[in-house]
Amino acid sequence: MNNTLDKNMQTDSSSQTEQEFLSFVLGEEQYALDIMAVKEIRGYEPVTKIANAPPFIKGVLNLRGDIVPIVDLRIKFNVGEASYDEFTIVIMLNVCNRIVGIVVDAVSDVIKLSSDDIKPPPEFGVAFDTKFLHGLAEVQDSMVIIVNIESLISSDSLALFDSSNQEG
Repeated sequence: MNNTLDKNMQTDSSSQTEQEFLSFVLGEEQYALDIMAVKEIRGYEPVTKIANAPPFIKGVLNLRGDIVPIVDLRIKFNVGEASYDEFTIVIMLNVCNRIVGIVVDAVSDVIKLSSDDIKPPPEFGVAFDTKFLHGLAEVQDSMVIIVNIESLISSDSLALFDSSNQEG
């Protein structure tokens, strides 16, 4: 009987486990991603352009020996002004065993959310495909869009992975 009670208590407490997210700004909207994917936050620096890359892939840079693609989410999602100055932020992510940099307007805060705080994404009204969304959460009277960063980075739409190699 104690084992059953212990299991129930563990289930209840694990459903309330908080997860940390890094919140950032794109245009007028607040977004967040799993902080466990964040390697570091840096200022924007000039990149090496890649021929025939989509406009949202700014190029690559050498990060301590790793060649890192830099994706401007402002261009990809058509939000915000894509300007590059000393205030432009790049979030370096370690996703799918690969380092990728994403350009954002600003980094806001680290927020803690439980699974109960995150609501399912709507089918419309956001700047990008809902398959890249983990959900929405209300934080300090504003809505935060939780991005499923692994799904986004590994998607064909970003073209960061050669899908022809994966198919055989």
